[in-house]
Amino acid sequence: MWIPTDHEKYGVVIASFRGTVPFGLSLEIGDTVQILEKCDGWYRGFALKNPNIKGIFPSSYVHLKNAFVKNKGQFEMVIPTEDSVITEMTSTLRDWGTMWKQLYVRNEGDLFHRLWHIMNEILDLRRQVLVGHLTHDRMKDVKRHITARLDWGNEQLGLDLVPRKEYAMVDPEDVSVTELYRLMEHRHRKKDTPMQASSHHLFVQMKSLMCSNLGEELEVIFSLFDSKENRPISERFFLRLNRNGLPKAPDKPERHCSLFVDLGSSELRRDIYVTVHIIRIGRMGAGEKKNACSVQYRRPFGCAVLSIADLLTGETKDDLILKVYMCNTESEWYQIHENIIKKLNARYNLTGSNAGLAVSLQLLHGDIEQIRREYSSVFSHGVSITRKLGFSNIIMPGEMRNDLYITIERGEFEKGGKSVARNVEVTMFIVESSGQTLKDFISFGSGEPPAGEYRSFVLYHNNSPRWAELLKLPIPVDKFRGAHIRFEFRHCSTKEKGEKKLFGFSFVPLMQEDGRTLPDGTHELIVHKCEENTNLQDATRYLKLPFSKGILLGNNNQAMKATKESFWITSFLCSTKLTQNGDMLDLLKWRTHPDKITGCLSKLKEIDGSEIVKFLQDTLDTLFGILDENSQKYGSKVFDSLVHIINLLQDSKFHHFKPVMDTYIESHFAGALAYRDLIKVLKWYVDRIMEAERQEHIQAVLKAQEYIFKYIVQSRRLFSLATGGQNEEEFRCCIQELLMSVRFFLSQESKGSGALSQSQAVFLSSFPAVYSELLKLFDVREVASLVQDTLGSLPTIVHVDDSLQAVKLQCIGKTVESQLYTNPDSRYILLPVVLHHLHMHLQEQKDLVMCARILSNVFCLIKKNSSEKSVLEEIDVIVASLLDILLRTILEVTSRPQPSGSAMRLQFQDVTGEFVACLLSLLRQMTDRHYQQLLDSFNTKEELRDFLLQIFTVFRILIRPEMFPKDWTVMRLVANNVIITTVLYLSDALRKNFLNENFDYKIWDSYFYLAVIFINQLCLQLEMFTPSKKKKVLEKYGDMRVTMGCEIFSMWQNLGEHKLHFIPALIGPFLEVTLIPQPDLRNVMIPIFHDMMDWEQRRSGNFKQVEAKLIDKLDSLMSEGKGDETYRELFNSIIPLFGPYPSLLKKIERETWRESGVSLIATVTRLMERLLDYRDCMKMGEVDGKKIGCTVSLLNFYKTELNKEEMYIRYIHKLYDLHLKAQNFTEAAYTLLLYDELLEWSDRPLREFLAYPMQTEWQRKELLHLTIIQNFDRGKCWENGIILCRKIADQYESYYDYRNLSKMRMMEASLYDKIMDQQRLEPEFFRVGFYGKKFPFFLRNKEFVCRGHDYERLEAFQQRMLSEFPHAIAMQHANQPDETIFQAEAQYLQIYAVTPIPESQEVLQREGVPDNIKSFYKVNHIWKFRYDRPFHKGTKDKENEFKSLWVERTSLYLVQSLPGISRWFEVEKREVVEMSPLENAIEVLENKNQQLKTLISQCQTRQMQNINPLTMCLNGVIDAAVNGGVARYQEAFFVKEYILSHPEDGEKIARLRELMLEQAQILEFGLAVHEKFVPQDMRPLHKKLVDQFFVMKSSLGIQEFSACIQASPVHFPNGSPRVCRNSAPASMSPNGTRVIPRRSPLSYPAVNRYSSSSLSSQASAEVSNITGQSESSDEVFNMQPSPSTSSLSSTHSASPNVTSSAPSSARASPLLSDKHKHSRENCCLSPRERPCSAIYPTPVEPSQRLLLNHIGDGALPRSDPNLSAPEKAVNPTPSSWSLDSGKEAKNMSDSGKLISPPIPPRPTQTASPARHTTSVSPSPAGRSPLKGSVQPFTPSPVEYHSPGLISNSPVLSGSCSSGISSLSRCSMSETSGFENQVNDQVAPGSGPGYSGPEEPVRKESKTPPPYSVYERTLRRPVPLPHSLSIPVAPEPPALPPKPLAVRSGHLENGTRRTDPGPRPRPLPRKVSQL
Repeated sequence: MWIPTDHEKYGVVIASFRGTVPFGLSLEIGDTVQILEKCDGWYRGFALKNPNIKGIFPSSYVHLKNAFVKNKGQFEMVIPTEDSVITEMTSTLRDWGTMWKQLYVRNEGDLFHRLWHIMNEILDLRRQVLVGHLTHDRMKDVKRHITARLDWGNEQLGLDLVPRKEYAMVDPEDVSVTELYRLMEHRHRKKDTPMQASSHHLFVQMKSLMCSNLGEELEVIFSLFDSKENRPISERFFLRLNRNGLPKAPDKPERHCSLFVDLGSSELRRDIYVTVHIIRIGRMGAGEKKNACSVQYRRPFGCAVLSIADLLTGETKDDLILKVYMCNTESEWYQIHENIIKKLNARYNLTGSNAGLAVSLQLLHGDIEQIRREYSSVFSHGVSITRKLGFSNIIMPGEMRNDLYITIERGEFEKGGKSVARNVEVTMFIVESSGQTLKDFISFGSGEPPAGEYRSFVLYHNNSPRWAELLKLPIPVDKFRGAHIRFEFRHCSTKEKGEKKLFGFSFVPLMQEDGRTLPDGTHELIVHKCEENTNLQDATRYLKLPFSKGILLGNNNQAMKATKESFWITSFLCSTKLTQNGDMLDLLKWRTHPDKITGCLSKLKEIDGSEIVKFLQDTLDTLFGILDENSQKYGSKVFDSLVHIINLLQDSKFHHFKPVMDTYIESHFAGALAYRDLIKVLKWYVDRIMEAERQEHIQAVLKAQEYIFKYIVQSRRLFSLATGGQNEEEFRCCIQELLMSVRFFLSQESKGSGALSQSQAVFLSSFPAVYSELLKLFDVREVASLVQDTLGSLPTIVHVDDSLQAVKLQCIGKTVESQLYTNPDSRYILLPVVLHHLHMHLQEQKDLVMCARILSNVFCLIKKNSSEKSVLEEIDVIVASLLDILLRTILEVTSRPQPSGSAMRLQFQDVTGEFVACLLSLLRQMTDRHYQQLLDSFNTKEELRDFLLQIFTVFRILIRPEMFPKDWTVMRLVANNVIITTVLYLSDALRKNFLNENFDYKIWDSYFYLAVIFINQLCLQLEMFTPSKKKKVLEKYGDMRVTMGCEIFSMWQNLGEHKLHFIPALIGPFLEVTLIPQPDLRNVMIPIFHDMMDWEQRRSGNFKQVEAKLIDKLDSLMSEGKGDETYRELFNSIIPLFGPYPSLLKKIERETWRESGVSLIATVTRLMERLLDYRDCMKMGEVDGKKIGCTVSLLNFYKTELNKEEMYIRYIHKLYDLHLKAQNFTEAAYTLLLYDELLEWSDRPLREFLAYPMQTEWQRKELLHLTIIQNFDRGKCWENGIILCRKIADQYESYYDYRNLSKMRMMEASLYDKIMDQQRLEPEFFRVGFYGKKFPFFLRNKEFVCRGHDYERLEAFQQRMLSEFPHAIAMQHANQPDETIFQAEAQYLQIYAVTPIPESQEVLQREGVPDNIKSFYKVNHIWKFRYDRPFHKGTKDKENEFKSLWVERTSLYLVQSLPGISRWFEVEKREVVEMSPLENAIEVLENKNQQLKTLISQCQTRQMQNINPLTMCLNGVIDAAVNGGVARYQEAFFVKEYILSHPEDGEKIARLRELMLEQAQILEFGLAVHEKFVPQDMRPLHKKLVDQFFVMKSSLGIQEFSACIQASPVHFPNGSPRVCRNSAPASMSPNGTRVIPRRSPLSYPAVNRYSSSSLSSQASAEVSNITGQSESSDEVFNMQPSPSTSSLSSTHSASPNVTSSAPSSARASPLLSDKHKHSRENCCLSPRERPCSAIYPTPVEPSQRLLLNHIGDGALPRSDPNLSAPEKAVNPTPSSWSLDSGKEAKNMSDSGKLISPPIPPRPTQTASPARHTTSVSPSPAGRSPLKGSVQPFTPSPVEYHSPGLISNSPVLSGSCSSGISSLSRCSMSETSGFENQVNDQVAPGSGPGYSGPEEPVRKESKTPPPYSVYERTLRRPVPLPHSLSIPVAPEPPALPPKPLAVRSGHLENGTRRTDPGPRPRPLPRKVSQL
């Protein structure tokens, strides 16, 4: 049976439980569980991480922990009773655990490892705390370490700042908001601004002395030297080095490491130096022989210095090498360091041995205890401490020191009867009164233990030696009295014996007879002469002698001759026990000299402060003793002395002696009667304030009032104790009178001088310290009343003195902080006066920092939920007094511009934050009663309205993200809780006062705006929080968004008809609220939309405004959410809102306007889908096709469906930026063209928009043109750039801006140069199918054609696509997928290469046009792509597979041409046709013939550096023919059975025969060319080819070409092939004549590989190429591989559809038949406008039309004998930039009018009429001697001329063909027939030599180049294309017309079109055609 648990409530899982039993709860190790019931070794409960799932688990799996149960019963809450730091650690480590793993995933290795170490440290510290064996101090230390690490980790991971009090987390409910703010701020400040250390220490470690010839021991002395004051500032650090220059005691670190302690910040400056003096121990002269002298002397060696400022630059521990210098003369040794510092180079130089001192120096910052903790290793190993000289900056009481510093300065000695000066050595001893020498009291420095004697260094032959050696004598106080120091002087001989002869001595007593010590300063001592054997052990003999010259001068009895020799020392006493001051001794011994008391008291002020504090207790006893002795006589003097001592303790140096005085007052003070005198004198001074001229002394008294009152109070208490409380009333009266005097003096306003106000300020600054003293004697209320009266007496005029105002406020502040104010009784008395002063200052906006601090302290004392009456009354007072001014202050402070200085800015933020905390604290304390009173207090509605507007504005400011630092979530949640509570109270007032006839739009709008931004705050989006944090917030505050949402709904419903005021303004904000993924919030908010639609429908009959607002807001939300994970969730959740959300749709369906409502929702849903896709794509790092495709989709949607021009333009620029980032420059240019189209060349001013400044429309369009040209240039799309150059040049010309016109023409010229000079790579094209439901909306189940990158082959492209879609599966076949693939919950990619089919072939077929130009037309403005798949139909003939080899040809038509605004476009239409074996054979031969002609042409014009490609191609065709190749076609198609069974193929069979014969002609001509260029080593191969060719001819039945064909291409007049200089090769035409081109094509050499196999293999290669296979794609698609196609074969090689991805450089020479390369006559920037090809064939039977349209030469006309000439007329699709050009083209076509596209003028050419079409080729203007300049192009039809009119005349050459006519594809009979027709119908003046009539036409019609944008007949010019596509005319055009008719008609059109009418503004364009 399950029993509820009583004590077992909380536990931790110690082993994972899988929950496999029925009702089992799955648990992981470490989970915390709450236990509800138990039964037989099982518990029932839930894991705290997921409280909704309850279950059972074994009790043995859980470790129970103590816990406290709150709300026992159904909703009980369990709180662990463990230490709060442990609880925090546990939850924090859990949160960190998941984030730590994410760091690894995000590759943040550094933080990952650091956090790992910190987590391990915390776990280790946690164990220590849990064990519970730590001492109290150690526990505190461990907690400090834990919290420091927790805070560090939280900061690194971007988690919240935790407010703490004594290392434990603070519950915001338990403290006031102001206190919470302070805790947060303290932690934040601690984190941001590390405390500047005031104390510094220098760590010195001696490493070695590097020197070449040491050999002697050394002493090294370090000290700190102040070069400014020219004195040492520290004691010395002394160490000894051995003969190798290393420390003598390496095992004792304290001997070679020292810490120079207590350096103040003022001592870290440039002129403080580390000085190092080095003394050697050895012979007198460094170079003396070893046996010269055995005695060791201390001799100068060298000196080094280093500025301490050099250590501040870097905290390096690397060793420093200091240079060691020696002085030039030894007498300068005492000041060598000064000379080095001053750089007096003449006095010193480097030591002879070039010594260097290796030391390690490091500056440490912080107090010494902190240093001990942080550098514990240094102290544990041992380090000597080197103090500063004398006392430190701060003297600590209890510090025991008695150090006498003696500096051996100099001496003056006589020669002593010698010829040279002496070598003097000084020896020093300390001798006590008994005559014994004191041992171990002479310290050379901190590194060396003290010794019993000291020997100075010896200066060679110097009678006036200067040593300047500092020694410390730490003599105990008890040995000081009677002791003296003796100095003995010896001469050191340099002879062999090395004797030291005593010749004199000096002495100095340490203490004088009156008890004073030896005074500080320099003393000149007498040198008493003596002999070597003199016994100085008996001190009594010489102590009676004078010791100092100062004493000697007054004693004339002594012989003066003894004074010739002198010795100088400097003494300095640092003692806490002894004094040198006689006045101090006199004062302390006042009873012995009563007559001197007055003088002693007067001199007290002159005594050094350190002397007074040393004897503080004795001094105070003396003063009060004198006061008791005679208060009348000495009262005033004692009072003044007491004031002096009290004020002395205010000095920072003696600040620490205040506790000494406090202890004295509490424990030692015994003046029970002193209070009367003190009060009397104090009152006397206060009363004299008004009259006194000099206020300094009075101010000193007022400054000391705290301690004066302490003495008064203590004295009164002692008196009361002694007398049982007598004279109480008298005492009270005295105090009252004193304070009356004070009030009177405070109430006075200073007139003129500020002396009085200064005295008032001094009094106020020290007055609050008196409160605590008064409380010791008076009741709290009494003291509060006294203080209230005193503070109330202050002058209220704010304009007095600013400094006094500040002090007054500080006094108020100290009052609030005092103990007096904490008592509720006294607080109620003091509060009004405090609030009064605060109100005045806030009103004037003065001293805001102080005001904020006082207010914070006021609220700190009022805890939350204090229902005590006193607290409620206090709140009443504060609300009435301060609420309004507080709101105004916050508005004022936040609206100010922030100051620039960082310190000022910090202070500014503090002020704002503190005022905000005060406001929140006040509002949190307010109850219903307070709110009601507040609202009732407003007299008019205007006042209430102003108040509500003000408080709503303040709340909006509080919600701002910048109000608190980012990690202050705790503070933000408290603020929001207060705001929502207040808003709920105030909304009632809004409903009651501002509805119906009193409706006020402004206040309601402010309310709704506040509510919306409240809900949208980042800190309230609980979905972003970790589960534990979310749980905590919900438990404490609930979901505040839902509460506010309900309030919005309630208020909206109250509005009634006033709702119309807020439509459409509130649609956007409310939509934003509904996007929050909170179901309850949505349930509340969504009905408001229905309401809005309903009211809008009633008002205007539609929802246009609603729709516009919704769409705008959706997009802005999208852009706001960039890169933010939360917004992804928000957007995902919008679909159920507008899609299947039942309530809204149901409501709409019940309305009369349901259709428009549902339509609106559908539109928004579609936009949402696109925005979602866009959002997801934009999250990716690098730019890829998906991003671009998604942007294009969204851009089109805005244009076509929503007609939002501004959004459309924004997304144009977003797409443009994406293209630039991906370096798709051509696409970037096309994208910018979309914006360019929307602009006109007008002067209309345009506003600033995006990155564009304010400018005219003309300027912006010009800027766009230039940018687009630049991008076309970078994308090598120069032809398009030229069009724009011309357009902008026309504008410059019309404005006569010739400077810019010149630049533009030069730019145009440079683009032409680039076309001719620079190589362009031809990209590959790939068809990509995206199948499956997992693809984004804009890709799903669609197919696209993509333009590949440079050098990108199929494998690389496929790899790229798979990396963009990592979850996609690549399909391994090219068949259309079935429905299961379409509907699959997966991603399938189908990729294969496709061949581009240019629209017009004319340019590509011209044989004089360089390949540089042709390459552009092959791969630009392509709408149609082709993919071929070979298959066998019927039975396959093993002998001859050509009989059954069919080809399935798939044609893909795109929605826009490539390239365009994207690298890929969707396939709009696909057509599949089957090509019969015969058609296939025709195409293979046509391709091969074209390839041969191209190679021969290149070889003739020497474009080929290597003849090998031609050799290989000839070999492949001829050799294959020998082995059966072409013969297989004869066998298959020329046999009787085939002809009889396929009567409809008669014409095709004839065509095949014709091609075979044509191939033979080409081969013969090719062999002739080959013979001319073939190198010698390949001659045998050439001979073999010639032999095989004759075999091939015979197999074809050809004997002589002349017999079979009317005209042969191998017709050479001179018997050999002739190549004209600077011309294209002689073209091969059926009529046998040579056409001499006008100029040479400058195409690049072709580098192609060709198969050298037999023709049969070549043929099979052609076939297999059709399959779309190459070496590179074999693995991807399992289709027939091509055995003979090399990997370099391009997509444009033999087969029309090779899928190889060869680099474009390999495709410079076109291998595809010209028939399949459509001319670019009308290709332009906008492929949408390109005309349909005018050269479609008209099939014989309509049923065959579809099939024939796609057969090999589908773009060329066939001559049909059954058709008459007029029927063969061409009806080309007209071209213009109209939006509806597709429709118009169709209409014109239908109407049967004959309209030709404009064509540039072209010189005559001779060719077969069957080859003449209305397509156009770009050809330069004729070079006529009559015209020097290049003529503009004129639209002109193709001109037909007689072959007999060809001439080589230079005059006529301007009209000659710029290309080579291709071989005729007609039969012989057709050819001759057409030629006759042409020759008969040549119009007069149309011959090649005639150019007259053409000139006028050229001048009249300005037309663009062949690739320009042509205008349609009788159409006005329109701007650049709106889009990139135009639907193709559905019907195939008719056959070409007769040449004459075409020419005349076209010229007529051309002249008519030259004068376009005025251009109106373009109509709105549809983007559906994009």
